[in-house]
Amino acid sequence: MAEVENSPTAVTTQIEHGRGVMESHILRLHPGQEIKSTLEQYVKENDLKAAFIITAVGSVTKATLRFAHDFKTGINEIRTFHRHLEILSLVGTLNDGSHLHISLSDKEGRFGNVIGGHVMGDLIVFTTCEVVIGNTVGLTVHRPFDKATGFPELAVVSCCDGGTKATQIKQS
Repeated sequence: MAEVENSPTAVTTQIEHGRGVMESHILRLHPGQEIKSTLEQYVKENDLKAAFIITAVGSVTKATLRFAHDFKTGINEIRTFHRHLEILSLVGTLNDGSHLHISLSDKEGRFGNVIGGHVMGDLIVFTTCEVVIGNTVGLTVHRPFDKATGFPELAVVSCCDGGTKATQIKQS
């Protein structure tokens, strides 16, 4: 029997990070409201610079999602669902081209089906959507294009003196 080598492969990773005081904002969205654009508007109107979703519960009647990239075909599949779906999880950041992922369940099947993906928009509230947004005071996030992934990716900036001076946090 041949031995299998179990030694880990060394990988160098750069991690964007920063520290600041967290504040929370609690919102309830109503039937017919589009979740992504409503949250982005709230973040902009309240000048939140490092906003993210802590938790969200509710239901939708429409959801447009992008699924993970298929490297064999080179296609990013985007699908729109027109039915009542329960929000199981909604996570992500809300600044500079927000990046949100969602898990949704339906009533089909014995135990229900779960779908999930990258929120493209058209996330329309059915009955309610209760969202808690966190914001890290003293930080700003933005999304410069990353050649390695082909997408705009998260970058964290520290705002030192009340937000008037910004310096890039050292990557480790």
